[in-house]
Amino acid sequence: MDTWVWIVIAVAAVLAVVLLLLSARRARERRLENQRSEALELRKQAESKSQRAEHRASVANELAERAQAEQKEAEVAARRADEVDPDVDD
Repeated sequence: MDTWVWIVIAVAAVLAVVLLLLSARRARERRLENQRSEALELRKQAESKSQRAEHRASVANELAERAQAEQKEAEVAARRADEVDPDVDD
């Protein structure tokens, strides 16, 4: 074969390798971007769940405080009833 044919084959091979490397790089960048997007979405979901959990914990604490206050009121009312009831021995 002539020299120019070998040169054309070499140039074509180099171009093929370069195109392969570029496409692999683009695919990697696309995959990384997809992973970043997924991570961002997961972080948003986690933050939302965390806020909901904090809110529910706050509501639960408030309800527990109310229950304790009502329990104390009930105890006071029961003591008062015992004081008023003539059938209860001191």
